[in-house]
Amino acid sequence: MQSTLGLAERVSRISVSSTMKVAADADKLRREGADVVDFGAGEPDFPTPENIKRAAVDAIHTNFTKYTVTAGIPELRQAICDRHAADFGTSYAPNECIVTSGGKHAIFNLVQVLVDPGEEVVVPVPYWVTYKDVINYAGATCVFVETDEQAGFALTADMIERRLSPKTKMVFINSPSNPSGSLIDQAEFEKIYRMTADRGVWLMTDECYCRFLYEGHPFSIASVPGAKENVLVAGSLSKTYAMTGWRVGFVLGPAAVISAVVKLQSHSTSNVTSIAQKAALEAVSGSQHSVANMLDEYRVRRDFVVGRLRQIPSVTLSEPKGAFYVYPNVSCAMQGEIKSSLEFADRLLKEALVAVVPGEAFGTSHHVRISYATSMHELERGLDRLDTFIQKYTK
Repeated sequence: MQSTLGLAERVSRISVSSTMKVAADADKLRREGADVVDFGAGEPDFPTPENIKRAAVDAIHTNFTKYTVTAGIPELRQAICDRHAADFGTSYAPNECIVTSGGKHAIFNLVQVLVDPGEEVVVPVPYWVTYKDVINYAGATCVFVETDEQAGFALTADMIERRLSPKTKMVFINSPSNPSGSLIDQAEFEKIYRMTADRGVWLMTDECYCRFLYEGHPFSIASVPGAKENVLVAGSLSKTYAMTGWRVGFVLGPAAVISAVVKLQSHSTSNVTSIAQKAALEAVSGSQHSVANMLDEYRVRRDFVVGRLRQIPSVTLSEPKGAFYVYPNVSCAMQGEIKSSLEFADRLLKEALVAVVPGEAFGTSHHVRISYATSMHELERGLDRLDTFIQKYTK
């Protein structure tokens, strides 16, 4: 007998994460014995540094296994504020910080406590897959800002201003960007901040990849004098310290906003795992050598991947300035049987055993995201397969 009980309407507004689906599909084939090259995973292939792992083990041995305060242990919140100050020149206090279960949780919490149904959130395209669904779940409307790949997906204040309305509550910025690796010029970022501040609009800066820049120095818009009043920082330890599975992120923002997030989190996840918090404390306050080492390796891989993709006829791409993704335009292979990047990614996985994320997940239709957070051996094998596949379908 079919149940007459229905699901909540808000669940119908969201979809399963495309990146998680790609990972699941690749894993299924791998468990069946297929030799899959996985370019879909958005996580470092490096192990969590030893000093961080030791801190977690010590926490277990000293029985640090009880509940903590919802916002996170005070010493971790202070250390996050200190790390951000050291890296970017900001001046947050512990009551302006909350520890969350990853960066995704930080963004979800912020939208839930600040955005009402019917309001608008401005999102540049291409965007990280979760942005749209988090906004939709809140009953708000995504207002997309298209960027030009010929200009390296550059985002400007003028582009955003044209999309603002009396309903605009928040603007999302992700620099360096997932999926394109594009970077917003500091002067332009400051123009965006001043424009949103003048309009009374929240500016949410997703700093997940902020330490992985290939040129220039890491920058946070929160370092601009006075910015703390309308800037919200969503941060994550996942990529910076190869801690994806530990699930530790944070929010930096006005104390009143943090209090609201604490209230929400107290009825959802409560505190982040106590052991993970001790590991995070060591990550942000201990040696930072691992971050520089990872960046050096990512730069080598970036240069190889960009060079190899540019050898494939008709494939175009802009060189990523940060993060560890490249976002090539593969429309050259969509002239016949393949009609979209969804079909492209599906066939590539089934026929060539290479996993990528289709551009539709990020708001475009002619691209795929390739993560180069994997070994050079896998990059070589996978890109060779990709080359052969594209030439097969290019007319």
